Amino acid sequence: MIELLIATTNRGKFAEVESSLKHLPLKIIPLQSLKNFPAVVEDGATYEENALKKARTLAEYSGYLTLADDSGLEVDALNGAPGVYSARYSGEEGDDQKNNEKVLNALKDVPEDRRTARFVCVLALCGLQSQGPKKKLLVRESCEGRIAFSPKGQNGFGYDPIFFYPPLGKTFGEIDRETKATVSHRGKAIKKLAQSLSSIVHLGIKP
Repeated sequence: MIELLIATTNRGKFAEVESSLKHLPLKIIPLQSLKNFPAVVEDGATYEENALKKARTLAEYSGYLTLADDSGLEVDALNGAPGVYSARYSGEEGDDQKNNEKVLNALKDVPEDRRTARFVCVLALCGLQSQGPKKKLLVRESCEGRIAFSPKGQNGFGYDPIFFYPPLGKTFGEIDRETKATVSHRGKAIKKLAQSLSSIVHLGIKP
């Protein structure tokens, strides 16, 4: 069985990835199970740079095949912000409420038709040469929507309560994890990457 390290301390992201890969014969390793794992500074200019840096650093540290994610919200009326700074948009790492409030305040006078936005997710898969035919793999997906006028729903995490998805007529905070996985940026990226993981598993390649 292939052991796969999920390089995130975000419980919401971990749960989404774990759920989406449960059909594969993988042993999922949480990052918190490693002792004294290195902190990776996300100082890249793109999602790709940040995701690859996290995956490569933690693969080299742990010896595991490693999957890392970098994702963000891009609001057209804010010239693509918060983008790669999404997690720390309000100045405090991981403070979802303050991040949401900052976006809503910035858009308080912006009408509905100009509140277009998208979620972007880049997944990076890295491992040692012995762990597969490719040392790295990058996958990018996005999901189009718009910013609601107020938070709605208790599900999900991050900007989900203010991201309105028109095809369902709801915010991501109002839909369950299974439904979200079929349409979200991360769900689509994981599905695409899972095809490559499936090939590795079925080839019987072991770390």
